[in-house]
Amino acid sequence: MEHPITNKFTATFIFFILVLRTESTEPPFSCDSSNPNTSSFPFCNAALPISQRVNDLVSRLTVDEKILQLVNGAPEIPRLGISAYEWWSEGLHGISRHGKGTLFNGTIKAATQFPQIILTASSFDENLWYRIAQAIGREARAVYNAGQLKGITLWAPNINILRDPRWGRGQETPGEDPMMVGKYGVAYVRGLQGDSFEGGKLKDGHLQTSACCKHFIAQDMDNWHNFSRYTFDAQVLKQDLADSYEPPFKNCVEQGKASSVMCAYNLVNGIPNCANFDLLTTTARGKWGLQGYIVSDCDAVEKMYTEQHYAKEPEDAVAATLKAGMDVNCGSHLKKYTKSALEKQKVKESDINRALHNLFSVRMRLGLFNGDPSKLEYGDISAAEVCSQEHRALAVEAARSGSVLLKNSNRLLPLSKMKATSLAVIGPKANDSEVLLGNYEGYSCKNVTLFQGLQGYVANTMYHPGCDFINCTSPAIDEAVNIAKKADYVVLVMGLDQTLEREKFDRTELGLPGMQEKLITAIAEAASKPVILVLMCGGPVDVTFAKDNQKIGGILWVGYPGEGGAAALAQILFGEHNPGGRSPVTWYPKEFNKVPMNDMRMRPESSSGYPGRTYRFYNGPKVFEFGYGLSYTNYSYTFASVSKNQLLFKNPKINKATENGSVLNIAVSDVGPEVCNNAMITIKVAVKNQGEMAGKHPVLLFLKHSNTVDEVPRKTLIGFKSVNLEAGANTHVTFDVKPCEHFTRANRDGTLVIDEGKHFLLVGDQEYPIPVSL
Repeated sequence: MEHPITNKFTATFIFFILVLRTESTEPPFSCDSSNPNTSSFPFCNAALPISQRVNDLVSRLTVDEKILQLVNGAPEIPRLGISAYEWWSEGLHGISRHGKGTLFNGTIKAATQFPQIILTASSFDENLWYRIAQAIGREARAVYNAGQLKGITLWAPNINILRDPRWGRGQETPGEDPMMVGKYGVAYVRGLQGDSFEGGKLKDGHLQTSACCKHFIAQDMDNWHNFSRYTFDAQVLKQDLADSYEPPFKNCVEQGKASSVMCAYNLVNGIPNCANFDLLTTTARGKWGLQGYIVSDCDAVEKMYTEQHYAKEPEDAVAATLKAGMDVNCGSHLKKYTKSALEKQKVKESDINRALHNLFSVRMRLGLFNGDPSKLEYGDISAAEVCSQEHRALAVEAARSGSVLLKNSNRLLPLSKMKATSLAVIGPKANDSEVLLGNYEGYSCKNVTLFQGLQGYVANTMYHPGCDFINCTSPAIDEAVNIAKKADYVVLVMGLDQTLEREKFDRTELGLPGMQEKLITAIAEAASKPVILVLMCGGPVDVTFAKDNQKIGGILWVGYPGEGGAAALAQILFGEHNPGGRSPVTWYPKEFNKVPMNDMRMRPESSSGYPGRTYRFYNGPKVFEFGYGLSYTNYSYTFASVSKNQLLFKNPKINKATENGSVLNIAVSDVGPEVCNNAMITIKVAVKNQGEMAGKHPVLLFLKHSNTVDEVPRKTLIGFKSVNLEAGANTHVTFDVKPCEHFTRANRDGTLVIDEGKHFLLVGDQEYPIPVSL
């Protein structure tokens, strides 16, 4: 018989463990209906308007309590029954292990890891983007419901345009086109937040998960030469701000209804983004109607004082950001210095109250002040949805849809499973599953390497790394060549990884690293048949040597394809899927490295030889064009119908304006909404699959102006739609083109204008003229 003290201790210990387990598996929420001391507060009454509830809550807080709520790790307020909240969680392409809100230490050990965004964007499929975000949003709720997510505010998407190919975080973006990046942002935000694909479902403002559009604005350089994102003062022209840098954020907020914006580290024209009243309050909140909170990038407020020296005292950084319209500081600066800023009268308590109103409003919209979340909307989303078969299949679909076939000489691809007797897979990362995820990754549901994926298709599949590391300073050329000689076909997996491109690390050259090119060339020369080069990278690399080498028969870019990458690659190489991805970026030659990365100008300058940036303005040589991508079949296009053959803008208020070296134009603001609406053009494009294989195909519609001056884009993407066509089938794709939106560019004052003259609609090799008269 056990001693009674021992029994008592054992019982107490078991009770303690049960309490711990209960606490660790219960999601954080406020206004527990079982707590009589707090449930009667007006801020806990879900029937009242959120603004009224927030006003009541904020009025009950002491100054010290208010200050502690201004940082990402907001503590609980026990006397009011308010739970702690962690604002910082990440969900760029799946629930991430980065940030401070997510714990993979309970029943949920992993989450579906979709392709890195640059690859997903290559599908040019808005519905796919939306479905992926839907899956991430539901998995986030499931992880929260399981008590492993301390907040359901995910700091994604990254909607900075990929201005420079060397940017280490280019992999996180949807590419270089502002309109396309904006559409990605809208689709992602709607899917994540629980809205419908078309928008408008969330009329009551309730959120499944909160999305955050980042990094606002003009942050697309991390650490290049002596320039750091923490101190870089981006000199941005009004013209470029209006038609390149701002549009994605405008769309994300206005159309997507994002509930958050993150202000970036850098300064723009001398003012830190997080201290820019015109940017945060006048533009994001005022002009675009942001309903939500504005968060600083992590430690951005502190950097204003310690590194930028924009703030003379720590309290000046507090005052500058709160008065500009920022609401929460990722970091601890506001926690440390807001009290002294109040005492020095640099800020008012009303500045703090304004921020808290935005913060608590979002938490209430998420349902976190309505009592037990298991009894509320989204409370039935269970852990079974995390890593579900449906979501994992979607990850494979995304990787397939985004992969871009860059070369396919003599129809080398697809390979035949019946005829391929042996396969050599060579590359330092070909048998590594972690590299498939890119950055801001989580833990995969299942880890399968590209080599393992191909093993399932050819029994005799051999592997050799070729190099010990991705930088390939000491390649084992002789060993790799011997392996290649033994194989019927050779697949070379080359490119980059997170040691060469990532946050805080930009590239300093645009070719393949180390001796990869030498290794590839040697293997291609020795192989019995033309080899297949699979490129794994976020930013583009110059592979002109491979493009021109007849011994390299196929080139396939797979970005960082996520946990479904292995299955997707095998299905593409062996013809179970017809590749249809198209590049969302320009692939520049190595010589582009001479262009200073800190030069923010988008447009070329003929007088100095500056080539400009992105397909819209860049006038130099290219390895591959934006929108380039091959297929195992061929598609043809014709303009079946165009509702208007010309555009005429006549109005007494119109003043024709000129710019040096430019063309006559009219400000869109002078046209008027009625004229703009009547000017809409409906375009029907006939698309035919002329090949022998079914395929998914993005149809891209561009516009170009006959005038090729530096001010005017060389061409601009104005629409895209993805179609599925059986072999020999055809369909019609309809585009509604709004000239007051799609025919515009910014002049030097940042005013959107429509140029006079002949414009051309472009799809494939087809052109259709649309003259514009003023």
